[in-house]
Amino acid sequence: MLAKVDDMRPSPAPGQSTTGDASARDGLVLVDGEEMLRIGDVDRLPPFLMSVVSDSDHWMYVSSRGGLTAGRVTPDRALFPYVTDDKLHQCHPHTGPFTAVRAATPRGLVFWEPFRHDLDGESVRRNLYKSPSANGVVFEEIHHGLGLALRYRWETSEAFGFVRSVSVQNLGPEPAKLDVLDGLLDLMPAGVSLALQQRVSCLVNAYTRAEVDPETRVGLFALQALIVDQAVPAESLKATAVWCSGLQTFDVLLSTDQLAAFRNGLRVHHERLLKGRRGAYLVSTTLRLAPGEVRRWRILADVERDHLQVEALRARLRAGGDVEEQIVADVRRGTESLLRNVGRADGLQRTADRTAVHHHFANVLFNNMRGGVFVSGHRVPRRDFADFLRLRNRPLHERLGSELASWTGEMTVRELIAWANDSRDPDLQRLASEYLPLFFSRRHGDPSRPWNTFAIRLRKPDGTRALDYEGNWRDIFQNWEALCASHPDFLESVIATFVNASTADGFNPYRLSRSGMDWEVPEEGDPWSNIGYWGDHQIVYLTRLLEASARYHPGRLEALLGQRWFCFADVPYRLKPSAEIARDARATIVFDHARERLIEERVARLGGDGKLLHDEHGQLLRATLLEKLLVPVLAKLASLVLDGGIWMNTQRPEWNDANNALVGTGLSVVTLCHLRGHLAFLSELFDGAGGKDPELSAAVGTWLRETRRILEEHRGLLLGAEVSDEERRALLEALQAAFEAYRQRAYAADPGPAAGFPLREAAEFCRLALGYLDHTIRANRRTDRLYHAYNLLELCDAPRIARIGP
Repeated sequence: MLAKVDDMRPSPAPGQSTTGDASARDGLVLVDGEEMLRIGDVDRLPPFLMSVVSDSDHWMYVSSRGGLTAGRVTPDRALFPYVTDDKLHQCHPHTGPFTAVRAATPRGLVFWEPFRHDLDGESVRRNLYKSPSANGVVFEEIHHGLGLALRYRWETSEAFGFVRSVSVQNLGPEPAKLDVLDGLLDLMPAGVSLALQQRVSCLVNAYTRAEVDPETRVGLFALQALIVDQAVPAESLKATAVWCSGLQTFDVLLSTDQLAAFRNGLRVHHERLLKGRRGAYLVSTTLRLAPGEVRRWRILADVERDHLQVEALRARLRAGGDVEEQIVADVRRGTESLLRNVGRADGLQRTADRTAVHHHFANVLFNNMRGGVFVSGHRVPRRDFADFLRLRNRPLHERLGSELASWTGEMTVRELIAWANDSRDPDLQRLASEYLPLFFSRRHGDPSRPWNTFAIRLRKPDGTRALDYEGNWRDIFQNWEALCASHPDFLESVIATFVNASTADGFNPYRLSRSGMDWEVPEEGDPWSNIGYWGDHQIVYLTRLLEASARYHPGRLEALLGQRWFCFADVPYRLKPSAEIARDARATIVFDHARERLIEERVARLGGDGKLLHDEHGQLLRATLLEKLLVPVLAKLASLVLDGGIWMNTQRPEWNDANNALVGTGLSVVTLCHLRGHLAFLSELFDGAGGKDPELSAAVGTWLRETRRILEEHRGLLLGAEVSDEERRALLEALQAAFEAYRQRAYAADPGPAAGFPLREAAEFCRLALGYLDHTIRANRRTDRLYHAYNLLELCDAPRIARIGP
């Protein structure tokens, strides 16, 4: 049974409610009839960061201490300064919500500033409540000495922006008279980019103009002109708008200049205009509360409001009516939309274990926030697919223009792929198979990971819903794997997206989006600018997707093995020759600037398909699924250090918390074990596929057979009790040489003619490689039944290789 926060005190007078008491137990409680998660005495915990989620384009990151940053779409449209989480835990006294109370008591005036941790007293208790749907957070402070409790809640509204609902309650037996200052500090004017905020904040302050509309008391915070270092006119035509609802009479302060006077019992005066300083919006009012009585009001704020939107808000407030009801209704609409979003991915449960229900909801919600969620089940909007074609391949879109122009409504993803297959156009087959109608993606950046930028783009310029996704490779596929448990018909589309974004040398780019792929680019002088192949988890993600496809759709992978519409990503990285890699395993990749310029020219001409590998004649290089599956396997095997692991030699370590710290650019047993499972699956897949043997390019076929010859030649190593350093090195060098020979052809876009390749031979190769992996896994097993994660210094660093000799 849920504890009822409202029941922690004696029954209130009719029509009145109560606030929480510090005696209420933690966990799930009812707050004004709503189920919430409670953390009592939250200030006794180290500060932690929370995300308040919206169904729209709001973003909000809140410290348990009360400091926060918030805005819409990107950090360039911030309501409060966008800073890293360490600063959010410290900024509450000067940024975000602010309340000051002057209470008349028999002892005289007592000043109370809730949630000021530097003003703590023994009579103060603080509690935190979070809505299970993650779209609301409540801060509560109870001052037992004054017999008062103050609570405020953050929520979002598509129509009204950010909604801060405040309540103050008289817990004592006597009436209370309170003078209150409440509102928001450190408000950002519109038109301030993240770069301006972080680099020239003094100029932001100097250009700021804040004013209050005398009729509606709406506060407007804008730049008097855009901040540019050029002698050109640059008007700033948008503003941050802040206003108050729920109080009959109040004055507005645009700064904290009168706070000292307020503390000293003096009257504060309305402020109408502020220039040259960062602004605030504080309402000043006097409240008289009977015992048990609660008074409520709201502070609402939104960013990037233009003249029409500001005037519409003023007209709504002048017209009167029940604005409070409109606010509540729009917040409720957002919650219902968020529930539908999570419901699309089977995130709604009803069981006796309410904690498990909410935990599952949160997992699915945050999974959707990274990878997105499918807009209409297994159905795809025809017009959006046409837009996708134009984004990826403009010439193809133009060829189909007349047919696509008449498209309306929806079709199933299977119908879409069948239509594309009937065309016999390999580009159309590939793009139809890659199409993923996702929305609600790319929300997972936060101030604790400042390198992960985010852009919550839900609407097109015309106001219609935008379908889009974007995510780092190692994030997005694990999210899509979970999402496809609810939408299995898209599994093969996710697999196609995966393999078509992998490179001819067997690795994957840094980030994927609806428009294509991205890679890291070197930037001189920036210590955070590094390049490399994030090969970690590449194999296990693909394995799990393939296994899911085989589970849901038996036979579909086998039918795809020979399809020749798959392609390679043209990432302008070039792995160095094997000897150079051995000399310095931390500098193994050269960035090909000329190749990048060529890719940019193709993108300008074609669209996203310009980032795919083309031959010297400008034609896309195509491959079968068999080839796409074999290339990353061969690339990993080329870095096998027998009885050690897979050598992580592409300038990016395996991104696994333990392995990254222990291994660095050394040997990964994690990748080795995942490769073992992958090869076992592929051997069964190849054995079970009948029909005509799929084609394989001459370059990949030669590489596979040379790798097989090397493994056969060294097979005796698997029979001995111990492998010597010389034997281990000889095997590694031979595998690396075969990989280098293949890379020369791959980088020249010269795969050679394609020919049928026996699946039986591919299966036998997988089983041969499994013997080496099993031998290495056994060698790494310790007496405590765990496994080694070798550092490069143990087995294969350059100085040791040099000592071993040829």
